[in-house]
Amino acid sequence: MATAGAGDDSSDRNVEMWKIRRLIKSLEAARGNGTSMISLIIPPKDQISRVGKMLADEFGTASNIKSRVNRLSVLGAITSVQQRLKLYNKVPTNGLVIYCGTIVTDEGKEKKVNIDFEPFKAINTSLYLCDNKFHTEALQALLADDTKFGFIVMDGNGALFGTLQGNTRDILAQFTVDLPKKHGRGGQSALRFARLRVEKRHNYVRKVAETAVTCFIANDRVNVAGLVLAGSADFKTELAQSDMFDQRLQAKIVKTVDISYGGEQGFNQAIELSADCLASVKFVQEKKLIGKFFDEVSQDTGKVCFGVDDTVKCLESGAVETLICWENLDIMRYVLRNTNTGEKKIVYLRPNQTQDKSNLTDKDTGTELEEEEKMALLEWLANEYKNFGATLEIVTDKSPEGSQFVRGFGGIGGMLRYQVELQHFDTSLLDDYAAEHDFDLDDY
Repeated sequence: MATAGAGDDSSDRNVEMWKIRRLIKSLEAARGNGTSMISLIIPPKDQISRVGKMLADEFGTASNIKSRVNRLSVLGAITSVQQRLKLYNKVPTNGLVIYCGTIVTDEGKEKKVNIDFEPFKAINTSLYLCDNKFHTEALQALLADDTKFGFIVMDGNGALFGTLQGNTRDILAQFTVDLPKKHGRGGQSALRFARLRVEKRHNYVRKVAETAVTCFIANDRVNVAGLVLAGSADFKTELAQSDMFDQRLQAKIVKTVDISYGGEQGFNQAIELSADCLASVKFVQEKKLIGKFFDEVSQDTGKVCFGVDDTVKCLESGAVETLICWENLDIMRYVLRNTNTGEKKIVYLRPNQTQDKSNLTDKDTGTELEEEEKMALLEWLANEYKNFGATLEIVTDKSPEGSQFVRGFGGIGGMLRYQVELQHFDTSLLDDYAAEHDFDLDDY
């Protein structure tokens, strides 16, 4: 099965951020007895050997804990962390995060937790804490919005090209230009002077357009989420409307702002003036995505699917190009096994449906099915979507479009590569109506 292409980096990152958010939520809710819950974060350039030595020292110190129960649980947790570290020859590129300890479940039972992973971006924090809870503050920092935006600041004296990512700004390129003023000195005809002036402005706009391509397009793809054009004259408008400006960059323009200065000072002013617009870019992208989905539905193109069963069928057949899921989708995926025949069955249930035991029984024989595996559907999709050649977009219900998608389509759907014939008609509702009004559907 083909995997998702390189153009899906932002989608992949959003999925990774959703996984971290979910992990933080579960770690923050966990509580243990005593101080046997270890939070260990190793930054990228640290040494495994140094951390190993530190853990050995901690093991020696923990051996002196007076409470026997607490001492054994702390020593057990440190030993588990040491075993995990042995799986790594060196610290991964983005650092290493380990959470280990014994937590108390809702039923009051003790359960061992051992999680280790490399974060999706570098985590520059060094942490070792042994407490009655897990410390997730450093993981929260990973979720800070780090979308990269490009800036082109141009006026009559020159142009500056920069990027803004989080609170870090970088100047990529800068050049000055000497353009003739509107009024010439004597000795030149007015027409000739005007022609030379227009030519030099044209060449300046061309140079800005060419430099923009080298700064903001890499490997034939735009490397910024949005582009802000800033300037004190009408150069920015001229650039935006020019045929010389790359169409891929034109499509990324999110705002055009008027500034009083050029150069670095103008760059800072442009960031301030466009702050509100940049904050809503992700929101706008989400609205566009769901809007496109609604367009496909209203035009009845046959290139969309929605509802759990249809979406999963289309996904497994490789037809789904973009899978759209609500971030709080509460559907669970159960793998059930018939104890008599050994046959397996997969069902998708919402929390209120699990109360009905008929959902967990074989309808033909009445045999109760054994639960072999249980996982949140969105978690399963987040782990598996690449194997089906799809991209996964996790959306919120904060926009009117998002709210309509959740209420009207169950919070799960997909845009397809090609038309698929699907039976959306749910006969169970008609069956209920027939039973209530005492008539037989077979008569019709």
